[in-house]
Amino acid sequence: MGSQTLQILRQGVWAALSGGWYYDPHQATFVNALHLYLWLFLLGLPFTLYMALPSSMIIVAVYCPVVAAVFIVLKMVNYRLHRALDAGEIVDRSANEFTDQRAKTEQGNCSTRRKDSNGPSDPGGGIEMSEFIREATPPVGCSSRNSYAGLDPSNQIGSGSSRLGTAATIKGDTDTAKTSDDISLSLGQSSSLCKEGSEEQGKFSSTLYETGGCDMSLVNFEPAARRASNICDTDSHVSSSTSVRFYPHDMLSLPQIRLNRLLTIDTDLLEQQDIDLSPDLAASYGPTEEAAQKVKHYYRFWILPQLWVGVNFDRLTLLALFDRNREILENILAVVLAILVAFLGSILLIQGFFRDIWVFQFCLVIASCQYSLLKSVQPDSSSPRHGHNRIIAYSRPVYFCLCCGLIWLLDYGSRNLTTSKFKLYGITFTNPLVLLSARDLVIVFTLCFPIVFFIGLLPQVNTFVMYLCEQLDIHIFGGNATTSLLAALYSFLCSIVAVALLYGLCYGALRDSWDGQHIPVLFSVFCGLLVAVSYHLSRQSSDPSVLFSLMQSKIFPKTDEKNPEDPLSEVKDPLPEKLSNSVSERLQSDLVVCIIIGVLYFAIHVSTVFTALQPALKYVLYALVGVVGLITHYVLPQVRKQLPWHCFSRPLLKTAEHNQYEVRNAATMMWFEKLHVWLLFVEKNIIYPLIVLNELSSSAETIASPKKLDTELGALMITIAGLKLLRSSFSSPTYQYITVIFTVLFFKFDYEAFSETMLLDLFFMSILFSKLWELLYKLQFVYTYVAPWQITWGSAFHAFAQPFAVPHSAMLFVQAVVSAFFSTPLNPFLGSAIFITSYVRPVKFWERDYNTKRVDHSNTRLASQLDRNPGSDDNNLNSIFYEHLTRSLQHSLCGDLLLGRWGNYSTGDCFILASDYLNALVHLIEIGNGLVTFQLRGLEFRGTYCQQREVEAITEGVEEDEGFCCCEPGHVPHVLSFNAAFGQRWLAWEVVVTKYILEGYSITDNSAASMLQVFDLRRVLTTYYVKGIIYYVTTSSKLEEWLANETMQEGLRLCADRNYVDVDPTFNPNIDEDYDHRLAGISRESFCVIYLNWIEYCSSRRAKPLDVDKDSSLVTLCYGLCVLGRRALGTASHHMSSNLESFLYGLHALFKGDFRISSVRDEWIFADMELLRKVVVPGIRMSIKLHQDHFTSPDEYDDPTVLYEAIVSHEKNLVIAHEGDPAWRSAVLANSPSLLALRHVMDDGTNEYKIIMLNRRYLSFRVIKVNKECVRGLWAGQQQELVFLRNRNPERGSIQNAKQALRNMINSSCDQPIGYPIFVSPLTTSYCDSHDQLKEILGGPISLGNIWNFIVSTWHRLRKGCGAGCNSGGNIEDSDTGGGTSCPGNSATTASDPHNNVSQGSTGHPGQGAGSGLHPPTTSYPPTLGTSHSAHSVQCSLVRQSPARASMASQSSYCYSSRHSSLRMSTSGFVPCRRSSTSQISLRNLPSSIQSRLSMVNQMEVASQGGMGCVQHGLPSSSSSSQSIPACKHHTLVAFLGAEGSQGGATEAQPGNTSSPANISHARKGEVIYRVQIVDLSQILEGINVSKRKELQWPDEGIRLKAGRNSWKDWSPQEGMEGHVVHRWVPCSRDPSTRSHIDKTVLLVQIDDKYVTIIETGVLELGAEV
Repeated sequence: MGSQTLQILRQGVWAALSGGWYYDPHQATFVNALHLYLWLFLLGLPFTLYMALPSSMIIVAVYCPVVAAVFIVLKMVNYRLHRALDAGEIVDRSANEFTDQRAKTEQGNCSTRRKDSNGPSDPGGGIEMSEFIREATPPVGCSSRNSYAGLDPSNQIGSGSSRLGTAATIKGDTDTAKTSDDISLSLGQSSSLCKEGSEEQGKFSSTLYETGGCDMSLVNFEPAARRASNICDTDSHVSSSTSVRFYPHDMLSLPQIRLNRLLTIDTDLLEQQDIDLSPDLAASYGPTEEAAQKVKHYYRFWILPQLWVGVNFDRLTLLALFDRNREILENILAVVLAILVAFLGSILLIQGFFRDIWVFQFCLVIASCQYSLLKSVQPDSSSPRHGHNRIIAYSRPVYFCLCCGLIWLLDYGSRNLTTSKFKLYGITFTNPLVLLSARDLVIVFTLCFPIVFFIGLLPQVNTFVMYLCEQLDIHIFGGNATTSLLAALYSFLCSIVAVALLYGLCYGALRDSWDGQHIPVLFSVFCGLLVAVSYHLSRQSSDPSVLFSLMQSKIFPKTDEKNPEDPLSEVKDPLPEKLSNSVSERLQSDLVVCIIIGVLYFAIHVSTVFTALQPALKYVLYALVGVVGLITHYVLPQVRKQLPWHCFSRPLLKTAEHNQYEVRNAATMMWFEKLHVWLLFVEKNIIYPLIVLNELSSSAETIASPKKLDTELGALMITIAGLKLLRSSFSSPTYQYITVIFTVLFFKFDYEAFSETMLLDLFFMSILFSKLWELLYKLQFVYTYVAPWQITWGSAFHAFAQPFAVPHSAMLFVQAVVSAFFSTPLNPFLGSAIFITSYVRPVKFWERDYNTKRVDHSNTRLASQLDRNPGSDDNNLNSIFYEHLTRSLQHSLCGDLLLGRWGNYSTGDCFILASDYLNALVHLIEIGNGLVTFQLRGLEFRGTYCQQREVEAITEGVEEDEGFCCCEPGHVPHVLSFNAAFGQRWLAWEVVVTKYILEGYSITDNSAASMLQVFDLRRVLTTYYVKGIIYYVTTSSKLEEWLANETMQEGLRLCADRNYVDVDPTFNPNIDEDYDHRLAGISRESFCVIYLNWIEYCSSRRAKPLDVDKDSSLVTLCYGLCVLGRRALGTASHHMSSNLESFLYGLHALFKGDFRISSVRDEWIFADMELLRKVVVPGIRMSIKLHQDHFTSPDEYDDPTVLYEAIVSHEKNLVIAHEGDPAWRSAVLANSPSLLALRHVMDDGTNEYKIIMLNRRYLSFRVIKVNKECVRGLWAGQQQELVFLRNRNPERGSIQNAKQALRNMINSSCDQPIGYPIFVSPLTTSYCDSHDQLKEILGGPISLGNIWNFIVSTWHRLRKGCGAGCNSGGNIEDSDTGGGTSCPGNSATTASDPHNNVSQGSTGHPGQGAGSGLHPPTTSYPPTLGTSHSAHSVQCSLVRQSPARASMASQSSYCYSSRHSSLRMSTSGFVPCRRSSTSQISLRNLPSSIQSRLSMVNQMEVASQGGMGCVQHGLPSSSSSSQSIPACKHHTLVAFLGAEGSQGGATEAQPGNTSSPANISHARKGEVIYRVQIVDLSQILEGINVSKRKELQWPDEGIRLKAGRNSWKDWSPQEGMEGHVVHRWVPCSRDPSTRSHIDKTVLLVQIDDKYVTIIETGVLELGAEV
């Protein structure tokens, strides 16, 4: 503990004060001395120049070039040294031969060759490193005495005998510190490597970068003897000691294997010889240790092409000296910043801004800023990550330049003020005193830089830029929060462009003449465009990536090239396409809506309503916004809360699911949700725009007057204020009504003299109120956190800090005000009661885009999958459920927020979703108009003890508390007791709703060990395994190919013998049901006894059944596969199937697809590996599901039919896959109804197998709203404690449970490695357009395509209505004609019966229709139908089927058509289509006999109705669609089809025959009665029979008396009851007896002896009673 404290004081506190310099005892004297002298030089140079030289530009002219020269030299040397180390050109030499090195190197001419490492001089043999890849530069904290080199494998090296490499020998120094003290320089001629013939040199670049650890990859060591003869070196004194040699030219000759591991390097071990790095080699290299100790190595640093310098230190020593700048641009930026710091600092010095001791302090600030460019503070107090942070090095010089520039500008402005004054609220901002005060404040802040950076009040540069753009966009332009630096810049730029475009219109309008009753038209145009632009900007997300990808796809469409051999080619994430479609729909909608809004508000404004109705209009608008806002954002949310006003114990307005124990359906839409949506819509789209336009009209002239801001500045302020108010009201209107009401009351009634027009008052008060809300949240967090009666001390420090913080309460309040002003978190120091202000952060908070990457087979190597099974811990496997929860929220979150199901919400709010096993924190980041961007952080399923205590706190009820102070008198029913109400007010969280319905997966896990404990259960599993293999091989489409495969036949030749028996010891009589005890194995005969019936049944279900007998090839194939499958199971179980653990291990190995073919008898399977992938693997997976079903009904699957149907059903409805398979994740994200997996959990010493079953259903969550400042403060505290203070204690006090703040749950949700969430989602945007219930209220997006569809559908409805009213007066659905030429008198005859309006074709020759002269004659059908498949198909296609008959329908050419759709017959058969104006069935493709009979019946009906008709002879033309049947005649067609099918060989009616009157009469009154099923009880008209208005004319008075509740008595109709229709009333009928009193068809249904009157939409038509 003491050493860690000293390290923090040195590397944290002192380094932060000095800018990076501190004494490191672990470094050599040379490193510390160089750091000290360099820091003293940077400190003393400006101070000496200022003291010695007069205050003039001479100081600048001397100081800046000196600093530039020093930094250029240091950065260039540092960069070149790192490049030299990257090349790996290392030379070994003996210590006593160092002096004559130059003479030896000048003789480099290939005369000396390197000896064979396995020769006499090297008895131990050398080893070479064929690959040495360094992926991360370790921080200095790892070790500064450890050498390493990096090679880039991507560099191409010459091949063959012409390849040259650098013979490099790396040797660990016996005393690295001593070696690093001196840098020996040796000049020599470059002749180190030569080769007879051609020569090439490979240059290598490093792949090193700084991360938070030492990440190495050391692989592929092998003897170096085979390459020693190809290398020559001019150094004749080659070490004969054992060494590790680099041969970069051969690095790509071996397979590349990377081992990424976080290493903790022990500095003591690293001081040993290199041979100690490999314990296996230590014994063989023992005799050469003395020689190794005498060897030193140096790196060749090339100065000129023929001149090099030997450098005697390694890379970590170099990293300890200076930070590495990897790119040339980074070095240039560092040099430029150093020069800029010197220039601005010297300018301020000579201008006399500093005196006395402050000169030295300012020089100290300059030195710290410059020194951080050479050796930065790592880790810095504002660094958001562990390890080396390259960006943080530029923070100090950048902030210094900004402050110096601001000081100079403020001073210049105070001395060169113009005559114009800018005054607001009594403050003259152009007063020189104000500017001088601001300048002095910035000077003091600059002098306090060491303290500021030590405390960590300023973030790194990119975070500051994002924060600044976001805050300006939110508070000045009314924008939303941003998700990244690019998004912040994009959003800020869009706001500036919008203001620039609107500014011209406003300025032009203000230049026109204004009077009391006239506003220029140009200003009305400006107002209309202002509303439209604000609406559009509020609906766009700040992240432009989706928009850019959409534009790219439209301009440069890409073709998806899928690799059929790639198993991941079918796995496609649907989310990107869904987001792209949502953005496209919103853009199309905005194109229309913005035009409508602009024109509408332009018309309203130009109508002078804002001038003629004053002053009454503004007070009406103020009162309206107050009432609507109070109801929408206060009353309704409070009465819907779980504890309204913290007084009641249950919500006053309950949802339909509130009292349900288990929710089975989606959330029901309630009336108060609809009221909330409409009030919100009216508030933000009508009331607020009218208020803003009203204030624009009344305040614009005053603001632009010379007394205020003048025209130029006034136009800018009007544009900005109007844009900000409108955008904020569109995006987040939650608290706008409070701002408006307070502003009106304050500036209209209290302090009217201070008003600067209501427009500017609203603008500035909106900014002030946002800060006041933030201050309120901070104070609530502080008070609830430090309340003495509920404080939880997590450590001894907390006990000390609690009383110590009491006297500093005033300072705490000041900190809260300051942090609220700058929007910075107020975090508890080490989790205690002492609060400190952190640095500024954006709403997103976390500065890096961290999100969980799930470990599965798509991102791990095959060897690791087979050996270690990566990602088998519960947390990795359970993360998929949070990912699915994220997708569900993406679909419904925005709509649920608009429906008020989460209560009030604003930007940055945090909610916790808690269910039985899921606990997730949802962070709302960006809230726009109809969109929400959020991030979900999933916590562990089995959390720690502290997490469980906090979960209990948020899920336990408070109604049982009956306490009142110290006694328990009870409480009023449904009202909280005094103690409970008091406790709820002292929490940083509150329960919003207890029944939030969201689609998810219910998880059921069963122990596989308990299900397979006894041998009988394992025998059942094996039996289903074999049956599953048989099923999949017989149903495969490649079965004929497999049976004809000669290779397989040859491999299965032995199995074809009837007496063949497989006596593998793997088979077990306790497990294998077909085990032959006499032959001690599985014989073909015993296999057929058990499984031949199943093979026969499976074969019979094929479209082309195969021959199945004991000697058939199919039985041989099934036998061979089943034996192979069981042998693979035994092999995976290590031939120990009798042992449960081994059996489970083998079962899991086969389940994930790890099949090991170990027997020669099974090698025939390699003829087609599809047998394993498509037969055996599905077989083992299906057997687990069948084994589970076995427990519910043990004997059910003995019937082959039941078993076969069960497997077919499971194939359709169930996904069975290993959880590491990408198909598992794809199935979960695709909302598959059910999934099953076998999980092997190896976590915390457990070794357990579970059968995981997922079922998609609606889950119930508790929604807990957490104080967002509590979350931000705790997150900031954890980051500072773990990164800057380096507290690695897993049981630290700051993560102990604190129920009042949910401290453990919030801290565990931090980004890893600070927290430990099992899933962190990427930033996800939810749009309201995807919420179906919200669409029912407000409708879908308004686009050009939707408008066109609406117009077309409206025209069709009007045309149908007119046809129904003018032609027949019948049902609208049944009144459409087929389009053919009707006979004379057709309209007259059809008007008498609204049900018989059948379209007629014109007369003609037999076989021809109306178009006989234009089309060729049709081809006649066969004369007989009999019981043909076509007649059966047509009949099944037309009969409406009940759900009970769905299975039958799926086996025929049946296509369901609801009452509101139609079936049309094309040449390819019956296909479903949308409802159109012709709700009918075309007769074009019906058999000729059916066409003839239907044509005659239609003619008979028409003739019998009017006394005269047009008799049509012959068949309708196949080229004409005029012959059709309305929907009401479907049952007639069914009757004919049934009659036709029953006749068998009857001949069709001959054309030209006339029908007898009897036939006509039968057709007239023989309409087939059809049955219906009641599906909606709300459509029943229970009291229509006793109504005094007598809306309906009943067919019989007795029926009327029986058709209502008065005659039913105890009986009542129920859903699912069936009956037949005895009468129909249709709307617009000319016959009063069949006329409906409403615009819907009413049916009279007879159920037994009861009659039920019901609207047609409440029944399901089952078909005709034939």
